[in-house]
Amino acid sequence: MKNLNDTPVSNQYGSADTPASVPRCALVTGASRGIGRAIAQALAGQGYRLYLTCHRSEKELTELSYQLSETYHIACTPILADMGDMHAVNEVFAQIDDMTLLVNNAGVSHIGLLHEMTAEEWQSLMNVNLNALFYTCRLAIPMMLKHHAGHIVNISSVWGNTGASMEVAYSASKGGVNAFTKALAKELAPSGIQVNAIACGVIDTDMNRCFSEEERSALQAEIPADRFGQASEVASLLLSIVNAPSYLTGQVITLDGGWQT
Repeated sequence: MKNLNDTPVSNQYGSADTPASVPRCALVTGASRGIGRAIAQALAGQGYRLYLTCHRSEKELTELSYQLSETYHIACTPILADMGDMHAVNEVFAQIDDMTLLVNNAGVSHIGLLHEMTAEEWQSLMNVNLNALFYTCRLAIPMMLKHHAGHIVNISSVWGNTGASMEVAYSASKGGVNAFTKALAKELAPSGIQVNAIACGVIDTDMNRCFSEEERSALQAEIPADRFGQASEVASLLLSIVNAPSYLTGQVITLDGGWQT
């Protein structure tokens, strides 16, 4: 785990929708590219003070953090960390003194027959996709309890709802994310903390660029909207969730162009 920015710019908290006593401070995991990057950009535009993590893309994360700081005049701290490692997550949170929004976006995929998957590959995927939610939430919740307010948004997948052949481990991890979201929402609702998830369909990110052009065309033909989703659309939905009435909690909201609806 490494803090990539020892001199963050000054904080910018609050808005017309947020009481001055409640800081707009967010942690976004897996933020160097794709959905996480789009979410970081959207939150920076809303004046959030940001902590951004990624596991390996140090250059991309550092450049993004500098760009957001310069463009939106917010504090943005990039941190290199494996969110599937409990000790690394503990070190990330040692740098954070307050938080009102946690976005659990970091994730990995695995495509292949289940009986050919190794136990190490299974455990590694579960660590990042599911165990990381436990590691982050248990440390973020006490900060939110201080304000009797906060949001936890978990980035999930339609495969967590329906399952996918050749993606059993990934489907199982995202099914766990969905159950985790619903249960934690019930636990935290009395404390004013909202917990929701976004179940993404096919979003045009690096994770889905492993497919050939023929496979991508066949997949697109299955989607009623006749296109892949954009990372910016996931970010837009996340902002809607964060700005929604406090009665919205415990929901797994599908964003898939009508594909798995």
